[in-house]
Amino acid sequence: MDDKVDWSELPIDLWPKIGKSMENHMDVVRFRSVCESCRSSIPLSLPNSPSFPIQIPQPLNQSIDTFLSQATVFLIEPSLGASNLEPLAPSSKGWLIKVQESKNQSFTLLSPISDKILYPHGTSSPMLWNLLDYRVIELCKSYTIHRQLSAFVSKVVFFPNSPWVDVEDSVACCIFLEGKLGIMKHGDEKWSLLDDENFFYDDVIVFKSQFYVTDKWGTISWVDTSSLKLVQFSPPLCGFGNKKHLVESCGSLYVVDRFYEKPPRRRNYGDVAVVCFKVYKLDEEWGTWVDVKNLGDRAFVLGKSCSFSVSAKDITGYQENCIYFTDIFNVRAYNLEDRSFVAIDFDPCVDKSLCSHSSWLRIG
Repeated sequence: MDDKVDWSELPIDLWPKIGKSMENHMDVVRFRSVCESCRSSIPLSLPNSPSFPIQIPQPLNQSIDTFLSQATVFLIEPSLGASNLEPLAPSSKGWLIKVQESKNQSFTLLSPISDKILYPHGTSSPMLWNLLDYRVIELCKSYTIHRQLSAFVSKVVFFPNSPWVDVEDSVACCIFLEGKLGIMKHGDEKWSLLDDENFFYDDVIVFKSQFYVTDKWGTISWVDTSSLKLVQFSPPLCGFGNKKHLVESCGSLYVVDRFYEKPPRRRNYGDVAVVCFKVYKLDEEWGTWVDVKNLGDRAFVLGKSCSFSVSAKDITGYQENCIYFTDIFNVRAYNLEDRSFVAIDFDPCVDKSLCSHSSWLRIG
């Protein structure tokens, strides 16, 4: 049991099995970069795996072309022994970035919180991640709908999305700004509405390989994509906030209740000021809600197109037990302990100098 085996001497037939256990594109790239045997054992993806942007039907006018785009939130950590990492990593902590990629392989660097463009494609300095100097970890994906439909959609998610999944097996689920819940399987000519008696849905998320949605009362249901039915998963939270957000953190499901200064009168909830947040965790064993007063070392990010949780102690610029979000004051952080707000001048994780330096962003 104490004997060590050189990984390069593993049987050849094991390499494809190991490689296809990688569920995201970045892990596949890293696996194929190890050696010639790894590279030849698996392709980058299946020929018909999801490739973005994907053309989808527009619910109001099917003659208009509408596209679903994908962006990925990455944690970038300095590798041990790496050198010349300025300006990205002045310390041993990692950084968050969000990257949107198009079919022509051009990249756009976005803020993980506000989705504002930090480093657009088409500039004079193309982008490259040198994996010898950085460890790149995929945290989550987000999706946006462009063209005419974008003004009518609050949130959209897409699943499954893997290099080894056929795009025909994927489903998109979306919440329209009116609170309606829609679903579309690949190849459908139009969106289908779910639960046409409830037009008060606030958020949708992929959790444990299922679509989960919450309405304005905090009742969580999961979507049966075969029958196109909703199955109630939790009792009502009965929170009195104006908008509920779903966040997965360390394998548990949370609801973040956002309180506005007054009921929103505009179509975009980011146009109103936030008074406070309350956080609740679902106890799945007992089917009850737990009022969360402290997130520990975690920070919650309520982004424009996706919400997620990170370990603040490992990431530059983020504070533990805080919620990062956008509102009328742009990017802010809310501290759950003392219930205070802190304005974020640019982005807590990306220094302004990043936009003017490209030593770590070159094409290769």
